[in-house]
Amino acid sequence: MRVAVVNWSSRRVGGAEEYVSILLPALRRAGIDVAFWHERDEPKDRPRISGTEDLLDICAAGMGIDDAIEALAGWKPDVLYVQALADLEVEERLLELAPAVFFAHNYAGMCISGGKTWTRPAPIPCHRRLGAPCLLHYFPHGCGGSSPVTMWRLYRKESHRLRLLQRYQAVLTHTDHMHRELARHGLGSRVVPYPIEARAGEGTRLGDGTWRLLFAARMDRLKGGHLLIDAMPAVKAFARRPVRLVMAGDGLERSRWEARARAVEQTTPGLTVEFPGWLSPYDLGTLMENSDLLVVPSVWPEPLGAVGPGAALHGLPAAAFAVGGIPQWLIDGVTGHLAPGDLPSAAGLARAILRCLEDPLHYSALRQGALEMARSFTMARHLPELIATFERISPRAPARAAL
Repeated sequence: MRVAVVNWSSRRVGGAEEYVSILLPALRRAGIDVAFWHERDEPKDRPRISGTEDLLDICAAGMGIDDAIEALAGWKPDVLYVQALADLEVEERLLELAPAVFFAHNYAGMCISGGKTWTRPAPIPCHRRLGAPCLLHYFPHGCGGSSPVTMWRLYRKESHRLRLLQRYQAVLTHTDHMHRELARHGLGSRVVPYPIEARAGEGTRLGDGTWRLLFAARMDRLKGGHLLIDAMPAVKAFARRPVRLVMAGDGLERSRWEARARAVEQTTPGLTVEFPGWLSPYDLGTLMENSDLLVVPSVWPEPLGAVGPGAALHGLPAAAFAVGGIPQWLIDGVTGHLAPGDLPSAAGLARAILRCLEDPLHYSALRQGALEMARSFTMARHLPELIATFERISPRAPARAAL
């Protein structure tokens, strides 16, 4: 069987690209003939998706759109497996080449801005179906910027994208939350086991009594880093021991969060907050090995929040707001603790953190629960269901390859 994996970028920008990076070699090991088609090779400051060295790698920006589509057509794929595309006209042309499967990693076609969050008067997840009433909420509820032109352009684009999603022969996703969101938009989908790869790293949690907390994400407002920083005084007051918070990542909010953290440190003796920036997979894995708790303070409904299962592979439980797909893997009292997500607050997040760490026996059970949960996020569980989907929609597919 010939499968063309399609994405907007060939760089490891986010969760979808991390998925593609481990998927390509897994498909080839399963006996699938694979091509990788992408719109752009950027941003240049991110590493390239791995596993593309010995397969057909088509970059539309490098070849030109027409030649890139012609090259893929000449390869004669049995199935297109699409993650995300920026140019909808290109997507329409690609869908004419072969039966296609779409993986819904995010809210493409289901939200004007993609965030599925009202930011005014306070950030809360939005549960509306994309439609004309969204235009009435866009400005009052802070769904995006301040330009009516941009609002209308994005609304038309996402409405077009939703129509395109109806042309796919199958839609897959990774959480029950996303399955419900797709159903709200009239799209049938299947939830399949999602693969997470353990990040290399080494280290041992130091037994010096310090609580070591970890945030690892893009730094924008909806990731909730400001609420995590504001929760630290309450955590430190209860802990009666040193507390160290490492905020790994970068983004538009970093300078604001750094200033906020410095102010909180000055009034909270024994608290240290560090900002190491983006880390390599190895360095992030080492940091996970040396931490006690992952904190995922996202106030937007994360479709999955893959950093959680990734940290759990290192035995790291988590504290987070109960939004989006996070409760799929953060089972309260088993793999960590949840804070209310309908009106997220620093106080609620502090309580969830303390519930994880205050009792050593309970914390030990959470670590074990996290490890057991992470074992379900494997390629060995994901790949058979994915290939079965390919075979189901492709009339030219041979009998299933041995896995």
